Amino acid sequence: LGQAFKITSQEATKLSLAFSRPPVASAEDCQKLSEDVQNAILAVATVYYWLPKGQGTTLRKMVRDATTEVVEGMIQLTETILSAPLESLSQEQLISTGGVWEACEQVSNLPRDNQAAVTSALAACLGVVKDALEEMENAVVEGQDPYSDIMEDEELGFRGNRDTYWSEADRKLLSSCLGLMKASKACLKKVLGVVKAYGKADSPEQISQLDDLADIANEISPSVDELALSMYPPMNQLGVRLNAAKLASVLKKVLEITKTSHVCPPSEEGWVQFLTGAVDHNMNKIKNFTQGQL
Repeated sequence: LGQAFKITSQEATKLSLAFSRPPVASAEDCQKLSEDVQNAILAVATVYYWLPKGQGTTLRKMVRDATTEVVEGMIQLTETILSAPLESLSQEQLISTGGVWEACEQVSNLPRDNQAAVTSALAACLGVVKDALEEMENAVVEGQDPYSDIMEDEELGFRGNRDTYWSEADRKLLSSCLGLMKASKACLKKVLGVVKAYGKADSPEQISQLDDLADIANEISPSVDELALSMYPPMNQLGVRLNAAKLASVLKKVLEITKTSHVCPPSEEGWVQFLTGAVDHNMNKIKNFTQGQL
């Protein structure tokens, strides 16, 4: 794959240089350039299809995304050349050529097996959840009006609109929702740790278990985002309860899959149990606070 990406990068440079200044390349040269570009792109796609599915769907998806980026980059470069007059090297052509180079260089950062791919996927999920939690914690700390930074407008004048404030009952519920978001962060952090420490991609079973973990962990950040969005005022407490229940269900599934997989030796079962308890504890509090809304 590295070799195929390198050749594609070189072909992009040749193509770009050929159309960087007059005179126009001959029909014969154009034909040769086109064939070389096409062969390079076909080689990239072929090598991707050679990657056995049994090596892991998470790894395969990352390689597919990198491959797609190279193909799309070359399409964009070709379209830029076709639409630009041949007077001098345009800014668009320079950017497009650089885009292909960048896409081709990504191959050196690609994970080498499914364990590395799942580690990378979990780290990305953790980053998103950390950001969402931080944003929500800041909104709660900043006081009664979470919109103060984006709603300041001279024309609006003084805002006495209750829709931009949390009530006392809302704030009690917020605390347990934040607890659930913190459990999400802790869960991803711990799962990432054991995948790094104990994850293996030596057998079909291990590879499959890692994929299952990545698939369910991918559902955490969208569920955290949905819960966070529903927490802003005016708060619909039943909507919050529903989103919290969805997140709690995903977290418990992640913990369950972790516990039954090869990444969780007996020495790691303690935190799995602890976090399962933390999810239940916060969810029970959310249910109690919203009971009157049913």
